[in-house]
Amino acid sequence: MSSNSVLNKKIVLTGGGTAGHVTPNIALLPYLKEAGYEVSYIGSYDGIEKKLITDFDIPYYGIATGKFRRYLDLKNLTDPFRVIKGLAQARKYLKKIKPDVIFSKGGFVSVPVVRAAASLHIPCIIHESDMTPGLANKLCIPVAKRVCCNFPETLSMLPKEKAVLTGSPIRDELTKGDKLSALDLCNFTANKPVIMVIGGSLGAASVNKVVREALPKLLNDFQIVHICGKDKIDNMLLHMEGYIQFEYVKSELKDLFAMADIVISRAGANSICELLALKKPNLLIPLSANSSRGDQILNAKSFESQGFSMVIDDDYLSADLLVEKVTELYFTRQTYIDAMGKSNQLSSIKTIMRLIEDASHA
Repeated sequence: MSSNSVLNKKIVLTGGGTAGHVTPNIALLPYLKEAGYEVSYIGSYDGIEKKLITDFDIPYYGIATGKFRRYLDLKNLTDPFRVIKGLAQARKYLKKIKPDVIFSKGGFVSVPVVRAAASLHIPCIIHESDMTPGLANKLCIPVAKRVCCNFPETLSMLPKEKAVLTGSPIRDELTKGDKLSALDLCNFTANKPVIMVIGGSLGAASVNKVVREALPKLLNDFQIVHICGKDKIDNMLLHMEGYIQFEYVKSELKDLFAMADIVISRAGANSICELLALKKPNLLIPLSANSSRGDQILNAKSFESQGFSMVIDDDYLSADLLVEKVTELYFTRQTYIDAMGKSNQLSSIKTIMRLIEDASHA
């Protein structure tokens, strides 16, 4: 540790590419500050992580980053050089900051940071959200001190001496939403149930399309708040009664969750952990294996088997099927709420903070 003073402990957070690689870090911030840590963030030059961290008055350092692709792409020839550049930049920043510990939430930007930290003998704790470790985390696991995970099934895929089942850190603020504020924001009535549709920070083209096709039937019985992703607003539907669209929401998200009776969502690990923590009956539409590595399908199956979620295969998604499943979910919603209420999800923030403290004192 660089100092024995409680007020002089330092931690670097990293992770980015999607909001799911950033929001768990944000959830840790008040606890890190309360524990006396000076917090810095290393991310990409202009990724979503930079936008999300701006609000928190934390030193932010941007580095070059490249994506590790499993498919043929010309960028596969140039991105390794970006990663090497990012590694050098991360080393320079880490030497300047002198952190006691690194906490990485994954994503491609985390690889040069974690590998640079290891070369400087700075302990790293990494978090794997999905059931199977992603490529970025696979490159970090060998040099990590601890590897946190969300699903019991993941433990068998990790080095036994490093693996810790923690769950995902959820922002406290999400539990403090105001339903009336959201009704006012959306101009909705209090006597008609609300569906919230959320496709993740990048939006979800197939979900957006089918939800909009289903609007004529859904709006007979429900009001719909649709978080559709950047540049995904349909201008033709701007003045449809009972339907409102947002590209992205920040502080209002907690209120929208409080208002929602049921949620339609992709099956990103962070998103579904938020739904579990908030006990929101949900219909998951995981990204198909054709457009991802299949991790969302595994996440959704785990939640479905535990009775937390209803699931539709993206390949079979249609407006009629969506209306049928949403209606069924609404009328059986208490079954899902009860199942989530019995979840043995661990106190993730408490567990992760203990791991950080242990590592920073090592």
